[in-house]
Amino acid sequence: MNTLSYKTVSANKATVNKEWVIIDAEGKILGRLASVVASMLRGKHKTNFTPHVDCGDNVIVINAEKIALTGEKMSDKLYVRHTGFPGGQRFTTAEALLKKNPTGLVEKAVKGMLPKNRLGSALYKNMHVYTGAAHPHEAQKPKQIEL
Repeated sequence: MNTLSYKTVSANKATVNKEWVIIDAEGKILGRLASVVASMLRGKHKTNFTPHVDCGDNVIVINAEKIALTGEKMSDKLYVRHTGFPGGQRFTTAEALLKKNPTGLVEKAVKGMLPKNRLGSALYKNMHVYTGAAHPHEAQKPKQIEL
């Protein structure tokens, strides 16, 4: 037995196997979709997950404008931002945000579930959100993922 040794293999940028996946957001609940997308961006579904490495997949989200929120959240949920000036706190409802920027709800939800550091910024760039079913990533041959 003293010849056997098991070592924990840590993934790095060279050994990571990144794939392209596509998720249809039509009729899906926003938070449940966002948690799955954030997990896939992070790479937590893979056996060689390493917390400090970008080992997740590239995720394409289509039909972002057809996302669903439960209850009265579409009119009651508030998104807060600040202009930087005194008294500059601004509030936007989910309905107004969806009307102004159809992909904004999905992007904000997923970004909030990623790490708040350089790794999180790099992971966020691996997500591509589109309105409608068309996307420009056909050459990557993305796999369809069902939730």
